[in-house]
Amino acid sequence: MQTIKNTIAENFGGPSHELAEHKFSLEEVPDLSGKVAVVTGGNEGIGFGCTHTLLSKNIAKLFVTSLRKEVVDEALAAIEEEFGPEKRKRFIWLQSDLSDWEQTAHVAGEIASQTDRIDILINNAGRGIMTRQLAPTNGIDQHMATNHMGHVVLTSHLLPTLKKTADAGNTVRIVNLSSNVHSSAPADTEFASVEELNREYDPNALYGRSKLANLLHAKWLNQHLKSTHPNIIVNATHPGIVDTAQTNVHIHEAYPLLGFGMSIGLKPFRKTQFQGAVSTMYAATVATEGGQFICPPCIVEKGSDKANDMQLADRLMKLTAEVVENKTRSESSAKGCPFKED
Repeated sequence: MQTIKNTIAENFGGPSHELAEHKFSLEEVPDLSGKVAVVTGGNEGIGFGCTHTLLSKNIAKLFVTSLRKEVVDEALAAIEEEFGPEKRKRFIWLQSDLSDWEQTAHVAGEIASQTDRIDILINNAGRGIMTRQLAPTNGIDQHMATNHMGHVVLTSHLLPTLKKTADAGNTVRIVNLSSNVHSSAPADTEFASVEELNREYDPNALYGRSKLANLLHAKWLNQHLKSTHPNIIVNATHPGIVDTAQTNVHIHEAYPLLGFGMSIGLKPFRKTQFQGAVSTMYAATVATEGGQFICPPCIVEKGSDKANDMQLADRLMKLTAEVVENKTRSESSAKGCPFKED
């Protein structure tokens, strides 16, 4: 019976979190005075639930990356209205297209140039359940190019600052937004080649594969860092079914008619953007162990068999490094700035 209650708490909104075996709320996020955070896609949806919470808990500096400026303006106006102009100044926005890895590396450099510490990195932004497209800058499946590889590039370039923060005795937390849809990744997923990455699959499988990659990256990175930097804690989270642009708008690009089941049929049961941020804020501020898949409100789940296959994770990260190096060679290794896996 508790397993059923946990499933309801993990996925649905309203008072569902009260059914969970383990409980956590945004009110329990500790004071973050003096700390610095980076949130991708932090201007709307789950990302805004995270940035709003970070500011409410006195984060000293908050870097937010996203693609659309008009949405950022709305977020900043809401922040100033609720928290005042001083906290609005803590919100530093940088425009970023995660599928453009050279630009993403540049954005990471901009962030690193403006802070000597990063305590929290939340890799939240991403392409939702949509049809197959190739990223114009590199020709890689847009889901993988944005949701996984873009975040690997960003994280890789921010790691020196993250490690420096940890070396000073601070606990550093990295969170990848995954999803229980990772179990919908194609059965033949091997992360063996570019040809495989660009193979035609249905929208749910494409999204699920990228969320599997997010989960494997978190486990892989945590494993690679724990021997030298045990106080860098890396986890992946599932936010639940959340009332966002993905569930209201983007789903119709993939499923023009069936999408109404998500956008209208499930609307009364979806989590708010703040409920959708709970598991991620737990992972970003409270979690003491890494390499986990954390579901709302703070339930650790095993995930699929592929999500626990560290040989698959090794292949994923090897292919990621090869693809990013090959596609960005003229602006990376040729200029003495190689891509780093960890």
